Amino acid sequence: MEVTQTMSQPQFKEMRRAYGFDDVAIVPGGHHTINPELVELSLSIGSLEFRLPFLAASMDGVVDVRMAAAFSKAGGLAVLNLEGVQTRYADPDPVLQELAVASKDEVTALMQKVYSAPIQPNLIGERIAQIKAAGGVAAVASAPMNAKKFALLARDAGAEVFVVQSTVTSARHISKSEKGLVFEDLVQQMRDIPVIVGNSVTFSATKELMETGIAAVLIGVGPGAACTSREVLGIGVPQVTATIDAAAARDTYYRETGRYVPIITDGGVSNAGAMCKAFAAGADAVMLGSILAATAEAPGRGHHWGMATPHGELPRGTRVKVGIDTTLNQTLFGPTSRTDGRENLVGALRTAMGTCGARTIRDFQKTEMVIAPAIKTEGKSYQMAQG
Repeated sequence: MEVTQTMSQPQFKEMRRAYGFDDVAIVPGGHHTINPELVELSLSIGSLEFRLPFLAASMDGVVDVRMAAAFSKAGGLAVLNLEGVQTRYADPDPVLQELAVASKDEVTALMQKVYSAPIQPNLIGERIAQIKAAGGVAAVASAPMNAKKFALLARDAGAEVFVVQSTVTSARHISKSEKGLVFEDLVQQMRDIPVIVGNSVTFSATKELMETGIAAVLIGVGPGAACTSREVLGIGVPQVTATIDAAAARDTYYRETGRYVPIITDGGVSNAGAMCKAFAAGADAVMLGSILAATAEAPGRGHHWGMATPHGELPRGTRVKVGIDTTLNQTLFGPTSRTDGRENLVGALRTAMGTCGARTIRDFQKTEMVIAPAIKTEGKSYQMAQG
């Protein structure tokens, strides 16, 4: 008998193309168009209803008590970072001022020093009480390692939304602890308080997170203006592809269970065009950072930095200067004389939806999109030549 020896075929890693906001465009004008004033923008998270599908990012340069209250009154949801200067210092204003005036060469080391101060648990309750007293919805965020402890403190202090947020979050985390953070347990402990978890960029991780009973999922790894995870760790998925994949997980989960879990595109939304593309890709809401850091109400004094910027061993972020050139009201509602899409976000979203014949966000998610890397430069030679 002749024995034929076969060589095993080499296994190659297959890759697919992924797309960010600048790579795609929304196709307008389907069967009909709608007056922008008639479109519906509301967002539901758990039992809570918001007039606007916008969240303010849980970053120290974006949200403090004053911003949280103002953003709530405008119709959105602002998230306060429980591991930032607001809970480490009884009076964070001098610290924020010091961070704002530090030189570029000094700021990372200064942040590492500032954020080495211990978190004061009593300040968690104080900040929540201050937000509610000012008429805001009290939403707070923690990294997974502190979530079990801070969640109960926040619940007992009257928090209305709790966010667990890290660079990458999965439903099954392996650690040295005997029993790590179990989202099913956390959801039960928080009772009727919605728990939002992030961040995720894949179908499988997003669906598994939804299966734990959480109320919403944050989508995005590394696209934020102040985040350098993509440079330091080499990880991430462009936001349009990440949002499309997460939306598929949401819709699959909804068909299987009848429970709708919103997805929130978090990061990279630097102007109204990107925001509209996030919704067309499947988002139910967007989380905004740098675009809000440039408002007079933001605590960063014209600067913006991420939660991982002051990491003691591996900083994954930078302080970026955004300036103070607008107000929260103008950013959300206008009027604007700017042409860069950084003001009147509500008007832009309403106009985009109306142009595409979408009466609701769910309708807008069905809008056709095309791969169009030249969308920002086609026919714009005069603009480009004149800067």
